[in-house]
Amino acid sequence: MSDIHSVRAFLESAHHEWNDKVASFASRELAERPEPVDDAAGREEARELLKLMGAAGIFAPIGHRDLRACCIARELVAAASPLADAVWALQGLAITPLLIAGTDAQRAQWVEPALAGEIMGAFAITEPEAGSDVASMRTRAVLDGDDYVIEGHKWFISNAGIADYYVVFASTDPDQGSRGISAFLVPADAEGLTFRGPQIMSAAHPLGKIVFDECRVPVDNRIGDEGRGFMIGMATLDQLRPTVGAASCGMAERALREALGHAVRREQFGQPLADFQIIQEKFGRMAIELAASRLLVYRAAWEKDRGADRITIEAAMAKAYATEAAQRIIDESIQILGARGVLADHPLDRLYRSVRSLRIYEGTTEIQHLIIAGQMIAEAKAEVADLEG
Repeated sequence: MSDIHSVRAFLESAHHEWNDKVASFASRELAERPEPVDDAAGREEARELLKLMGAAGIFAPIGHRDLRACCIARELVAAASPLADAVWALQGLAITPLLIAGTDAQRAQWVEPALAGEIMGAFAITEPEAGSDVASMRTRAVLDGDDYVIEGHKWFISNAGIADYYVVFASTDPDQGSRGISAFLVPADAEGLTFRGPQIMSAAHPLGKIVFDECRVPVDNRIGDEGRGFMIGMATLDQLRPTVGAASCGMAERALREALGHAVRREQFGQPLADFQIIQEKFGRMAIELAASRLLVYRAAWEKDRGADRITIEAAMAKAYATEAAQRIIDESIQILGARGVLADHPLDRLYRSVRSLRIYEGTTEIQHLIIAGQMIAEAKAEVADLEG
């Protein structure tokens, strides 16, 4: 993080040391790697990035459950490589449910290798009819002796086709809605699990569809108690949403630096672009939005690290504001560069294509607003009830 001092009130000395370590790694190993030319190359690159980050210990704070260190990692990694950030994010999503509710045996077999970058995980919750409305999922898991038989399909699954294991959410009791959802650890080579092809994004990102056709997994592969899957999934998202905001800050910071460098070098009408007040106003506004984003992100992470059971509201605020602000900052940065900013080989073009999905995955901005408002309204109603009681 180039501006770590702006959030120093939320950090400890170890976080400053971690920042320096990750910054050095990102500059040395990630920043100069070319963007993959197609989906197949992107899948190969994702596996290579997994190994690089695992060997360097970049996934370690996931296992330590140090959310501030996770945010620092994603901010720096995302600034250097949006694809590397996506790889980091999916490791977090695939490891965290096991840390929340996994058994000792599950953790021993899957968590340590995943933290070391030796195996890749995926988080399989989204379906054609179940995006924001998770409770409407149609994938079913039926207990049959010592196994669950899973039937259904998932799409928009990051790492589909290249993951070594999937954290899969399926309904074990459809009549119970969200309370009837359970979570399962499904190895990629499980019989009945099939990769049905990629879903191509404009920015390199391994995305795709998977199908479960009488896919049998042992009861021991269930994560947590039956019917607790929705809680496990939401708790996972609560913990990792601030890191999405952090990744947004990293992308926005990179865009701002690119725009500043261009503005002080590029001359128009006899003076540098940076000397025009209209350009200065843009930079001032972008700097404010980036600073506000960081404060919301690291406030949420600090609350979790200091022992808060849930950070639902703080995480929602951090993700909603930081992702939307990053979109605006990157767009304004391209406006300052003009045509250079939309050339395919320019970092800003890659950032522009990459940042858009952050406003959607792990809960859209609109859903975050509803979460925040719902809590506010519930508290207001409780206050009125107390006064009138």
